[in-house]
Amino acid sequence: MESQDNKKSHEEKQGEVKMKEDDERKKLGGIKATPFILATEIFDRFSTIGFHANMITYLTQQLNLPLVRASNIVSNFDGTSSLTPLIGALIADSFAGPFWAIAVGSTIFELGLISFTTTALLKSLHPPPCPTLVDCKEASSFQLSTLYLSLLLLAIGLGGTRPCVMTYAADQLDMSKSSVESRSWNFFNWYYFSLGVARLTAVSVVVYIQDNVSWGWGLGIPTIAMGIAFIVFLAGSPLYKKVKPGGSPLVRVTQVIVSAIRKRKAVAPEDSSLLYQNKELDAAISVHGRLLHTPQFKWLDKAAVMKDGEATDSNPANPWKIATVHRVEELKSFLRLLPVWAAGILLVTANSHSGSFNTQQAWTMKRHLSNSFQIPPASMSVFGILTGMIGLVLYERLFVPFVRRFTGTPAGITYLQRMGIGLIFNILTSIVSALVEKKRRTVAEHHNLLDNPKATVPISVFWLVPQLSLHGISEIFMTVGQLEFLYDQSPESMRSIALGLFWIANSMGNYLGTFIVSLVHKYTGHKNNWLPDRNLNRGKLDYYYWLVTGIQVVNFVYFVICAWFYNYKPLEEDMEADFKASEDGAAGNGEVELGTAEKVYNC
Repeated sequence: MESQDNKKSHEEKQGEVKMKEDDERKKLGGIKATPFILATEIFDRFSTIGFHANMITYLTQQLNLPLVRASNIVSNFDGTSSLTPLIGALIADSFAGPFWAIAVGSTIFELGLISFTTTALLKSLHPPPCPTLVDCKEASSFQLSTLYLSLLLLAIGLGGTRPCVMTYAADQLDMSKSSVESRSWNFFNWYYFSLGVARLTAVSVVVYIQDNVSWGWGLGIPTIAMGIAFIVFLAGSPLYKKVKPGGSPLVRVTQVIVSAIRKRKAVAPEDSSLLYQNKELDAAISVHGRLLHTPQFKWLDKAAVMKDGEATDSNPANPWKIATVHRVEELKSFLRLLPVWAAGILLVTANSHSGSFNTQQAWTMKRHLSNSFQIPPASMSVFGILTGMIGLVLYERLFVPFVRRFTGTPAGITYLQRMGIGLIFNILTSIVSALVEKKRRTVAEHHNLLDNPKATVPISVFWLVPQLSLHGISEIFMTVGQLEFLYDQSPESMRSIALGLFWIANSMGNYLGTFIVSLVHKYTGHKNNWLPDRNLNRGKLDYYYWLVTGIQVVNFVYFVICAWFYNYKPLEEDMEADFKASEDGAAGNGEVELGTAEKVYNC
């Protein structure tokens, strides 16, 4: 009797300890923690844009590299820095967690910035100036190797921060479907708006310092800003809701495939409720709701077919022999979004070199606002950023409420509709870019400036504003819509990997863009080359833009087909959890507990 009382007392103490732990967890996260993470992202993006926006100028005018080679270095860096996030996402989701991925990535990124800044400060790390752009001495192998090392460190560092910062900030909030629909603001819109603030500051202030003060200060300021970002991120760590990694998603995916192969001769039941389900086993990877069975990819259902004695109380399930419906649907969800995701690759390809080419165009045009001030060429992107920032506010405050009246959709339009509109605007961007370049070159020809690469063509740089603004509008729809789509439609335990996919599309698009530019440069001849090394006036850049336009039209048709056949994932949410989460959210809390009542969403 005494032993039973002791056991009961011990269980009560354990229950009290668990309740205290739950209370402590509920005090973490929420809206009070998110600003620290977003501030980190703002400083991080400011630092990235601060050195990247004007990199083409640094490579062509400080390291004296030819235009196509310099542009390819920029594009290859973009490709590599967009490839590493998938590795970082796998590490974060598997064992490290997003906090440590961000911390380590930020440290490596800071080392890369310090190294890159050093190449500008030390004369031995860059060639002598060449103001005439004729017979310039290019950077030596040693100087380029130092540059490449810096870019490699930057790319590795971005692999830790890019896939994790946004998802970690979102994880501090209640991102369940019901909670998101009840809010009057969209996290992804305001996330992208905050990045716009960082980009705007970088391309205006930092680029001006680089062009008019010194490259040492122009690169040093982003380096200092990144150090501040890291301190801010660490300062907020006591407030963060720590997200525990749910184990390697790749292992779970592999287990589902192996199980399905082992049972390839099994017959899946018509009634999906007869397939193996285990809420307790899936609890850690289905906090916001379990995925429901879908009829697509039926051959994967065989992984959840139960055989005699395979999953009992006395014989726990072996995940290499049987998988739960939720885990099967994780793989299905991931497979479903891949075709839509792939449409982003050619979008990036189309834009991969436009920033570099826009900057080179701006160098040849009239940029004076007064006798003493002229706009830095790389700062022209400010018009696209401003359009994006203003457009995001108008989109959320005017467009969504207006369209919602007709569609009944809480977000106004679906993710796929938003992405499709963005693709259309990007096609218009390429068309306008081709027409403007044709106009610029015609003016240069009219004033006999085709053979004078240093001459200022008497045409205002503001001719570039329409294409930059159209690109800003395109980002409002396509880029933000794609982020929303990948976050919402991916399994919750694979969201970092899904955001890693976003950057993989950037990587593949940039590499493909480099390949296309290299082919165009190689095969369009020496005399009438579309993309000449030194003299843009003798080029046919508008032909390149028409080529890009054609690629995008084909890509848009592909996207429409994929969107037409796409099925949104069905998710079973917990009503009691939603109620508790909404209470926690009102108090600034972020922890969610599972209850009993459930409801189904087609997310």
